[in-house]
Parts: sequence; C-alpha cells; structure tokens
Amino acid sequence: MSGEVAPTGERFGRGSSPEVRASHADRDRAVDVLRIAAGDGLLTADELDERLEVTLSARTLSELHALTADLRPASAADAEAKDVVRIERVHSGPVKRAGRWVVPRRLELAVTYCDVTLDFTDAVITHDTLRIDVTMTGKTLTLVTRPGMVVDTDGLQLVHSRVKHRGTPTHPDTPRALRVELAGHKAHGRVVVRPPRRTLGQWLRRRPVSPS
Repeated sequence: MSGEVAPTGERFGRGSSPEVRASHADRDRAVDVLRIAAGDGLLTADELDERLEVTLSARTLSELHALTADLRPASAADAEAKDVVRIERVHSGPVKRAGRWVVPRRLELAVTYCDVTLDFTDAVITHDTLRIDVTMTGKTLTLVTRPGMVVDTDGLQLVHSRVKHRGTPTHPDTPRALRVELAGHKAHGRVVVRPPRRTLGQWLRRRPVSPS
C-alpha cells in the first residue's frame, strides 16, 4: 500500500504519519469535501451535520480521512476542458459558474447588463492558464478565487468602471493553481476579485465564545 489518503485526495508519502496533527486548513478542506458531497447527493442532511461536527473537533489527519474516505472527490482526470466557451447574454438573469464546473482554456464573455459570477472554489482545473475575453456593459463581473490563483486585470480596458481586487490569503508554499488573464472591454459597473466567504468551520472557530 502506498499510504493513507488525505482529505484533499493526496496520499501520504513514505515516512510521513497519518497521525500527524490536522491544521485549520486541513479541517477546512475536509469541510469542503463534505459540503460538495452533500450537494451531489452522497450525504443526507443528517449525515452532513454529524460529519461536520466531528470534522471541527478532529485532531489528526487520520480522523479526517475516516470522514471522507467513502466520498470520491472531484478529479481533474475525470474531466476534459474545452478550448473555448462563449457566454452571451443581454438583459437576462445572472450568469453563474460554481461547484464542479470544468474551467476551459479560454472563456469569451459577451454580456450586456447581466451579473456574471465565476466561482473557482471547487472548479475542476486541468491547465495552468485561463484567458477571459471580456465584452461586457453594466452590472458586475465577480471572480471568486482560491489559494494559488493569480488574477491579472492589466489587459482589461475600463470605461466608467472599476476593479476591486481582494486577494485570497495564501501560504508561501502553496503551488500555483491557476493564472487568470482578463482582457477586453468593461463599460460601467464593476469587476470584483475576492476570496470565498468563510466556511462553516472558519465561522464557528472565529465566533465569540459565550461566557459560562
């Protein structure tokens, strides 16, 4: 056997111990795996609640592994990225890509007065660069990033529009996940680049402790 499997799907190498202490980041990744599994129908609401409770108090990686071992995580090998995906909308409802969507190599946005959200938190990424060609008027283009992502907006021409860029907290040793290059024309409205909202685990850990 090659070893235990971490909540991220990676195997522990030789010489590493599955009894090593779990970090906050390890627990957050396990929470993400459980949340996605519940969304895919692999866990009931009660099962999700039970596992989340145990996850937040888990002390070792082996405890986290026991909670996610029967859940098959999304794998980049299972998906094939398209070379080009084009999204066209005019005065319609919001456009959103979230969950396990497969990131193409190039994305063309031809959108007029429609909000667009591209959430990369759980996206399946099979390559290192995504170019987004923007032709967008009005409303907001939102990119939800994850650790290891870099978003370059230098190629984007802004007309009565602005960019609000809030980077995702990333450990120095985190490998590059994806470079997103924005180019084209954005008139009126905003471009927002931000990290995801706090996970349940993060929220519970940072919640003030009630006096006893």
